[in-house]
This record gives sequence, C-alpha cells and structure tokens, in this order.
Amino acid sequence: MHQRILMRAKKGPFDVYSPEETHERNWIGDNNGNLVFSHAAHKLLHTATAEITSTEFRIDPRDADMINERYDVYVVPLANAFRRSYAHRVEVMTKLIEQLKIPVVVLGVGVQTDIHGDREYLRPIDDVVTRFVRAVLDRSHSIGVRGEITRDYLRTLGFSAVDVIGCPSMFLHGDGLRVEKRKAALEPEDRLALTVSPYVTSMAEIIASHHARYPNLRYLPQDLKTLGTLLYGDAPGDRGRSSKIPIHTSHPLFTEDKVRMFVDPWTWMDYLSGFEFAFGTRIHGTITALVSGTPGYLFAHDSRTLELARYFDIPHRVMKEVPVDVDAAQLYEEADYTALNAGHKSRYETMLAFLTKHDLGNAFADGDSAARFDAQVRSTAFPPAVRPAAATATDALLERIQWLRDRNAALRKETETLRGQRLQTRVKQVIGGRVRRILNR
Repeated sequence: MHQRILMRAKKGPFDVYSPEETHERNWIGDNNGNLVFSHAAHKLLHTATAEITSTEFRIDPRDADMINERYDVYVVPLANAFRRSYAHRVEVMTKLIEQLKIPVVVLGVGVQTDIHGDREYLRPIDDVVTRFVRAVLDRSHSIGVRGEITRDYLRTLGFSAVDVIGCPSMFLHGDGLRVEKRKAALEPEDRLALTVSPYVTSMAEIIASHHARYPNLRYLPQDLKTLGTLLYGDAPGDRGRSSKIPIHTSHPLFTEDKVRMFVDPWTWMDYLSGFEFAFGTRIHGTITALVSGTPGYLFAHDSRTLELARYFDIPHRVMKEVPVDVDAAQLYEEADYTALNAGHKSRYETMLAFLTKHDLGNAFADGDSAARFDAQVRSTAFPPAVRPAAATATDALLERIQWLRDRNAALRKETETLRGQRLQTRVKQVIGGRVRRILNR
C-alpha cells in the first residue's frame, strides 16, 4: 500500500544547496546535526511504497486541512525539543497536531536540563509538554523518546505510553554498525576531529592544548553562525574580537585553515571516515563519526547528550569531570566500543518494533530499498567542506562574490516590486476614499 509520509525535516536527503544558499535560508535548521538524524529517518522509512515529503520546518496550524487531505501519517523526528527556549515552538506544533486526523509519530524527542535531570528547572514547561504529548498520544500508540531521562520526566507528568528508542541517526546503516580502533594508541601525527558547542566555555583550554599537541587536528563546527563566519568573515559586531573558543576568524584554528564545516551529512561522514578519532561536546558530531566507522568520544554537558550516550553505550565523560589537561590519546585508550557494538542489534530491533507498532515501513527489510538510497546519495553531487575564507581558492571566492551580487540584485528587484504594489494599493485607497466621499454628498 502506498504511504504518503509528511516528515518534519529541514530538507530532504538529496536536496542540494550551496553553502551560501544554506546560510541564507538556514537549510541546516541552525545546526547541521539536525540533518544527520532527519536524513537517517528518511533512509529508515524510504521503502518502495513510501513517498516522503519534508516540511522544511514549516509549522502552521492553518495547514491542518491540507495535511489531512494529502498525507497518511505525520512523522516527527525531534532533538531536544522539551526545553525552555523551544516551548513556544512546541506550542505551535501542538496546535497543528490537535487539528490533525492522521496518525502522528514522534521518532525520538529529548528533554534538556542539567546532567542530573533537574526536575525543578523543567517546571515552567510542564504544561506545554503535557499538552503536546497528550495531542500526540491521541493520534499514536506511544511517543518515542531518546533516553531514560526524558522517559522519567514524562512519567512524572502522568504518561506511561513512552518508548525509549534513542535517535534515528545511529541506525543509518541498520543493524550493521561496528566501531573499531584502527591502531593500538593515538599518536601526535594522527588525524583528530574536534567538536565544540560554542557556549561550553570550559572547552577553551582543551582546545588550546590539543591545537598545540596535534598538528592534524581539525575543528568541525555545526552552527549556522560559524557557517556565516567561514563564508563571509566575522559579523559586524564581532570584527576585531577574539576568544579562546573558535568563533572568530582571529582564532588560530581559523588562521591556520584547520576548520571544516559541512552542509550535508554525506560529505561530513566521508571526511570523518579518514580520521583516527573524534571527540568533543557535540552529540551528533560524535554520532556522525561513529556511523562513519571512526571511534568517537563525547563530553556530555547536559541531559540530552548524556541520555543518548548512555542509551547507545557511547564512550563518554560528564563535562564537569573532564580535567583541563585531558589528552585525546588518553581518551582513545580508555574508549571501549564493546557494549556499543554488542548492543546495537538489540537497540535496532527496538526501533523496528516501534516502527511496526506505528505501521511504518523499514527500508532495510524492503528488498534493496536501503541500497538504492545509498546509491542515490553516491550519485548526488553535494558541496565540499566550507573552509575559512582566507584559505578558500580565488575562483571559489569569486563565485561567492558573484552569488552575493546576484542575490543583492534579486532583492533590490523584489523590494522595488513590493514598493510598486504598496503604491498601487495606496493610490486605490485614496481614489476609493474620494469616490465614496463624492457619492455620500
């Protein structure tokens, strides 16, 4: 039976946008980690009978009738949506879901609080989350969450139909994930990938020491603002500023051309597959390394990162317990992937059971659907890594300038058209008002 799936995703897995377009239209949804789990969800559900449409993150309750008419199910992969700063968006999503007559499947959602799961911090969003979960469960057998901290939180709100399923990103290769160290010990010349959440300032000394110790260290940022910094230099308010965190062009990682950012997961994974080790605070930066076959290590700094690391047995330490003089070689030595590898099939089967319960297909059990998905990825030309502007080839910079000129011209034309339309509207209003006054005399 043909199944029309509407999926909450910023873009589809084969949609190609240049880094400049990606930055302007925010095709990564603020963080390219979003693409890792949404594209994995696409692949997981990409059966021969499924037609998947991305929402582009559009959420408008006025679309409810259209969605009910055009789609059979609304699939919602989420990240740390249960957090204070996202509550207003959850409210809008709830208003939409409450008007839907089709099944709604939440494919993994997480709560964000501290590593101890501070319940009091979450009190202000209790009502918002309760209404959202109730709306989902009115249209679903259960809600899929990313780990035990989120499960326990929802239980305190009175919900029992909660399944811990992790995150779709770890199931990009079905049950075939296996992570192995390629060498006994990490050496100074080895390729190291670093992930940093810019707001985790305790990473500053760790960044500096590894920059000094490992010449082949590369920083892989994930946020939209850093993409803009790579493309166009520092924003006006940041010019001339410096920080120990690599957020400005003055940082040594920028000046030495040791920053790489990707606007698609596939090029990101290809790049990481050539590294010996990846470490840092980004959960999807770590997961991207793992699904590329590269050993990864996470510094868990909040509940959302910690519960995923625990669920998938990802080697990790709590950030507060990471000493400033920690060495990646030490992390590499202590990292043990036995539990991650041994438990993966069972966790995959848990995800499949969740999909089956919600009448969703599975590409890995649908003939060659998963292989065809991978073949389409390989045949699609995605943009290469974005590097610091100072290290970018002249012809690429010229193309970027031309793109900006063309975009500026298009915006000018749009502005002139809007002005003309407003002028016409104003003229009609003035003439109409005069006519009415004459007729009323």
